[in-house]
This record gives sequence, C-alpha cells and structure tokens, in this order.
Amino acid sequence: MAAKAPVKKNLSAIKRARQAEKRNERNKMIRTKIKNIIKAVESAVKDNNKGIAEGELLKAVRTISSATSKGIIHKNNAARKISVLTKKVNTLSKTGTA
Repeated sequence: MAAKAPVKKNLSAIKRARQAEKRNERNKMIRTKIKNIIKAVESAVKDNNKGIAEGELLKAVRTISSATSKGIIHKNNAARKISVLTKKVNTLSKTGTA
C-alpha cells in the first residue's frame, strides 16, 4: 500500500493566517485599552473628580472613535459606550455645581 501524500499547503492561506494572527493581537490590545480607559473615567466619576473625569472622557472618546473607524468595534457599540460615559460625567458636573 502506498504511503499517504503530504498535505500541500496553500501559500496564500498561510499568509492570511499570519496576517489574521497579527490583526487579532492588535485588535485585542485596542479593546483592552478601551476597557482600561473606561475604568479610568468611571473611577474619576466615583471619586467626584470633575477635572480628571472630563480629561479621561476626552481620551476615551478619542480611543473609542479610533477603534470604530478601524472596524474593531461596531459604530453602535461605540456610540453606546460614549453616551454612557458622557452621561456619567455630566451627572457629576451637575451635582458638582448644585
């Protein structure tokens, strides 16, 4: 009985797998960055620190919008995240002035 022929590998499939792995790592880093910056905004709101919260909110909006334009997160998901964070910071500023 003849030996089994080795499986041929498609070079383009190998390259696509390599590219997908790189993109997956890059996207994972950006998603982690989004989570961390959201935590920073929420902790500033929890500490009633209006100045830091607003600064962190700007960073968060910039990071989330960038991830959206790169296709890492969906635009509706990004809009929801930005909206929730903005509401939290705005309630802080309302209670801070009242």
